[in-house]
Amino acid sequence: MTERRDPFRSDSETRQDDPVNEMRAALYDRYGPPEVLYEGKVPVPDIKSGEVLVRVHATSVNGGELAGRAGKMRLVTGRRFPQRSGIDFVGEVAALGPSVSGIREGERVWGFLGRTTFGSAAEYVAVRPRQIAPAPGNLTPMQAVSLLAGGTTSIVALRDKARLKPGERLLVRGASGGVGSVAVQFGKAFGAHVTALAGPENLDFVRGLGADEAFDYKATHPWELGTFDVVMDTVGTQHPAYRRLLAPGGRMVAIAFDIENILSSLSYIVGSTVHGTRRVRVFSGNPRHELFADLTRHAQNGDIRPVVDTVHPLASIAAAHRALEVGGVRGKHVIEVA
Repeated sequence: MTERRDPFRSDSETRQDDPVNEMRAALYDRYGPPEVLYEGKVPVPDIKSGEVLVRVHATSVNGGELAGRAGKMRLVTGRRFPQRSGIDFVGEVAALGPSVSGIREGERVWGFLGRTTFGSAAEYVAVRPRQIAPAPGNLTPMQAVSLLAGGTTSIVALRDKARLKPGERLLVRGASGGVGSVAVQFGKAFGAHVTALAGPENLDFVRGLGADEAFDYKATHPWELGTFDVVMDTVGTQHPAYRRLLAPGGRMVAIAFDIENILSSLSYIVGSTVHGTRRVRVFSGNPRHELFADLTRHAQNGDIRPVVDTVHPLASIAAAHRALEVGGVRGKHVIEVA
C-alpha cells in the first residue's frame, strides 16, 4: 500500500501543548464549499457516566460529510454554527467515565459517532462503549481508519443484506472509492466472481484489489455487462438500469442516493423493496461494537487491506474535502489528527 502525504502543511500543525480544556477541531460557520472549513478550538468534551473519552489519531472524509457541509442535510444538521466534521475515528482511550468496564485507558480503539453526528475531526471524542471496539493491531491509525466506513458498510451490504454466496456474480459500482474498494475485497473474500466499474485510470487499481473483471464506467453501458446475482451500488444514479442486470432472485444493495433528485431516487428504491423478484435492499449505516469487532478480525486475518489515497493534516481538511469532491479517489482521504 502506498500513502501519498499532503505536502501543504500549515504552521498551525506544529505541535503545541493545548490547554487541557481546549482541543483542535475542524469547524465551519456556514454551509458552503470546502473552503468554509477551518481548524479552530472547542472545549474538550466532558465524559458522562457510561462514556469513554478517546484521543483521536485519525479520521477520514466520507460522502455524508460533504453533503452536510454543503447544506444538503440541513433538515437534520440545522442552522446552529459552528458545525463539526468527521464521523469515524481511530485513537486511544484517554479516560473512562463512571460505570464503564471492560475497557482500559491507553487501549487502541476505532469506531463511529453515528449516522448524522459529526465531530470526529478533532483531538477528542466522547462515546459509548458500544460505539467502539479494539482496533486491528497490524495497521497504523491512518491505515485502519481507511477501512472503517467501507468495511462496516460492505459487511452489512454483502453478508447480511445480499447474503452473497460463493460462486455468485457480484457487480460493484464505484469500485475505486472508499466503500467500493473494500467491497471488491470482501466480494473476493466471500468467494464471489467480482466485476468492478471504475474510472479508466483506476481499472488496474481495482484489478489489484482482486476484481476478476474491471470496466470503464464512462465507456460501458449497463446492458453490456451481463447479469449478476448481486449488484452493490455506491454511486446512487441509474438504479433502474442496474436493477435490470439482476438474475432471477438477484439482489441489489443501494448505499447511495441521487442527492439532486432525492425524492424520486428514494421513491424508486422504496417501491422496489416490495415489488418484483429482483429486490433492492437499503439500510441505515449506524454500526456498533459487534460489527467493528467483525471488521477487526477480517483486517487482522488479511481478508482486506487498507487503501489510503492521501494523508492530510487536520489544518488541511478543506483540501481533503475538495479532493474527494473532485473525484478520482483511490480508497480514502485520511485526516491525521494526533
